[in-house]
Amino acid sequence: MKTQILVVLLFSSALTAGTANAQPAPFNEIGVTMGHWHLASKDVEADKKLFLALGGKLFMPGGNPLIMFPGLYINLVLGTERGDGASEGSVINHVGFIVDNVQKRVAQWKAAGVTVLQGNNNRLDQAFVVTPDGVRIEILEDKTQQVAVRNEHVHLSLPDAEIPKAQAWYAQTFGGKTGTRNGAPVVDLPGVQIRFARADTKQAVTRGRVLDHIGFDVKDHGAVVKRIEAQGIKLDEPVRKSAACNTITYITDAWGTRIEIVERAPLGPQVQ
Repeated sequence: MKTQILVVLLFSSALTAGTANAQPAPFNEIGVTMGHWHLASKDVEADKKLFLALGGKLFMPGGNPLIMFPGLYINLVLGTERGDGASEGSVINHVGFIVDNVQKRVAQWKAAGVTVLQGNNNRLDQAFVVTPDGVRIEILEDKTQQVAVRNEHVHLSLPDAEIPKAQAWYAQTFGGKTGTRNGAPVVDLPGVQIRFARADTKQAVTRGRVLDHIGFDVKDHGAVVKRIEAQGIKLDEPVRKSAACNTITYITDAWGTRIEIVERAPLGPQVQ
């Protein structure tokens, strides 16, 4: 009897831990956390296979594939749209995951058929993965973390004079904390760090590219929209319900990054 109780408790603990690991980061003071990347994928099955091999979990809210990692959802379908253009060359130059051990995870991913590129200057604590349609993902390492892989950053490329403005805008609009990393400006938000790098020229807007937009999840959609509009930021479209019953709208920052604001409905059961 004691053995049965112990097994049940262990199973319940594992289930709770697994569920917790699959959740977004807690909301900040104004009710914002990192939500998703939205790809207008050219090859949904190829992208789905890649992200599952990297350790994502598959859900099908509204009938469309959504891959979840700790701190991040990745949508692969954007209506009937197919994006044109890789992440490099756009305002969102690349996005980033962090793993517990780069070399261990790279070996696993290669064994699963994923093409992995070496880190800069052959760094062993960095690697890159590029999706079949050109979204560049930086892989970095944190040996102290308790999960194999989680979301870490979105890296924006902007003309040098625009970077302080963008840092201040993201901090004010979404309640982020400004700081630096390796001497470069950043904004920390729950579940993500927004990083800024200098670009010699203005980069392409994200709308219409493969990585069409990023999204922030919010606790109270109406309150966050009111805050945004009070700052003089115009919505790209009226607030509406999506096919997955999420409450959504979009804004675009002054540098061309499309951003979805979403109050998310329950995902439903995990598929894979």
